[in-house]
Amino acid sequence: MKNLRIASLLPSATEIVCALGLGENLVGVTHECDFPPEVVGKPQLTKSRISHERMTSKEIDHAVRSQLDGHGSIYDLNAELLAELQPDVIITQELCEVCAVSYKTVQQAARMYVADAKVISLEPNTISDILENILFVGEVCGVAERARKVVDRLKERLEKLKEKTSKVKHRPQVFMMEWLEPPFSPGHWVPEQVEYAGGICLLGRKGQKSATITYQEIIKAKPSVLVLIPCGYYIADILNQLEKTYFPKDFLEIPAIQSDSIWLVDATSYFSRPGPRVVEGAEILAKILHPEIFGEPTKAEALRIKKEMLLTQTEKVLI
Repeated sequence: MKNLRIASLLPSATEIVCALGLGENLVGVTHECDFPPEVVGKPQLTKSRISHERMTSKEIDHAVRSQLDGHGSIYDLNAELLAELQPDVIITQELCEVCAVSYKTVQQAARMYVADAKVISLEPNTISDILENILFVGEVCGVAERARKVVDRLKERLEKLKEKTSKVKHRPQVFMMEWLEPPFSPGHWVPEQVEYAGGICLLGRKGQKSATITYQEIIKAKPSVLVLIPCGYYIADILNQLEKTYFPKDFLEIPAIQSDSIWLVDATSYFSRPGPRVVEGAEILAKILHPEIFGEPTKAEALRIKKEMLLTQTEKVLI
């Protein structure tokens, strides 16, 4: 498939394409595609209307809801560039309007500018779906056998995790916080990642969308471990957001916070994107939950913080 031209409108799809050895075939990617490093610098087909760097998580949530409630989009697609690149395959999704350019926009642009292109949509809700997507992309792009080998290796790693955690006597109760303000419960593949890592996922719904909840629901659940995975954020981004986030005072009384069992992880790479690295996300969680088996996570993998970092600005002044 040397001459195949692929346009990826999903960071996860970009990672899948590269895992299949087709990085050189990528002619266009999104503004968020940053892994593997060789995709940086490729023509960008999208841009965001929202500034994640300058806005708080509360402001971002409001902006997203305002756009989507008005049936708009938070992303723009450069249709002229798409026409110039003339891809044979365009990979997009219908799963989440917050994650990528809307499927309808992509379809319309494809019909107008690249009518011969094959548009495929990836709709993963579980880890099994993610693995199936890898096989699907491999089949469409003519590297089905290569895709099978990639999936087999990922399955082997998951099985090793499952085997090692199957005998643990204590499974920590974990809350994976998918957004800070307002808080979101974990959905899709994240509860499975927790299960593979040897934990119990609180308030999570496997295979379902993440959902807005209240801080009181988290308090009532009494997690012993709190992992912050706000969608699309790296560890440095989460640290920046914590300075601007106001948690209610009684939220600080949950067991995870009282015991300083608060972890920040690279959500963008290992939890938000339904690609090969979700397996690595489960492996990182296993180190957090069971260091006696898997060893401590490196600082690049996970950062443990103290409860003082979650105090309101007023309380920070008082201590």
